[in-house]
Amino acid sequence: MNAEPAPVRVELQLATELPDLPAASDFTRWANRAFARADMALKPGSCVTIRLVDEAESQTLNGTFRHVHKPTNVLAFPVGPMNAAVAGDEAELGDLAICAAVVMREAREQSKTVTAHFAHMTIHGCLHLAGFDHMDDIQAAEMESLEEQAMADLGFPAPYGHDEDDSSNA
Repeated sequence: MNAEPAPVRVELQLATELPDLPAASDFTRWANRAFARADMALKPGSCVTIRLVDEAESQTLNGTFRHVHKPTNVLAFPVGPMNAAVAGDEAELGDLAICAAVVMREAREQSKTVTAHFAHMTIHGCLHLAGFDHMDDIQAAEMESLEEQAMADLGFPAPYGHDEDDSSNA
């Protein structure tokens, strides 16, 4: 892995009123770890917007952009090719919509901590913004490896078990 990329600024938007959500500083740390593992050369001041949404907004976004009419854990909306959209000295990398209620429910169902699952969904979404995907087995293996490395860097357990794979939701 090359030198750490320039820190990514995270703009956190709260569009849900659920209690006990992670702090903005957590999302910033998780996003930066994802981009570091992606080994991306980012412009100083690069920015990601993370919007914590409710199930209704997640379902609307998922239906509009993926034609799947149910809420999902994370949706990624890249601006375009990495660093393509530049405003001044900053590069807008894209937006993540994370459905807090779905993440909390999945954490319970998968016997994970809520914090670890929010970290994983943030990392997963940021890797999508960095151009990674899981449309075939080779892509999925590469992306999951980066996710597992980033989670380990942060002190979290591996996010994928033998019987579950929540990467298909994003």
